[in-house]
Amino acid sequence: QVQLAESGGGSVQAGGSLKLSCIVSGFTFHKSFMAWFRQAAGKEREWVACASRYGSTLNYTDSVKDRFTISRDNAKNTLYLQMNSLAPEDTATYYCAKGRIGRLNFCSKEDYEYSDWGQGTQVTVSS
Repeated sequence: QVQLAESGGGSVQAGGSLKLSCIVSGFTFHKSFMAWFRQAAGKEREWVACASRYGSTLNYTDSVKDRFTISRDNAKNTLYLQMNSLAPEDTATYYCAKGRIGRLNFCSKEDYEYSDWGQGTQVTVSS
């Protein structure tokens, strides 16, 4: 059974940092590309970043480039999202997502490419 469990969310002031973690089980982690998505209240889910199977390809949505860093530790079955210089518009529930078994250097920004999702962790940034 595939399981994804996010942690690390919380409340911070603008300019602060948080590091999210997603521990996975039930599948061979290094065979899947992974991603972080977020959903703010009243808005559609938004792709944030993705990582290919071994992290050779890392992509970001424009609004988080140079502030967020996605990484993965395949030995620990864990996906991370380091978030710096947080702003109120980053307030959302953050979800990690498991992609299909993909090519080595591939990851996607499309939610239909992801088959399993965690329950999310809330990030709140105050001004």
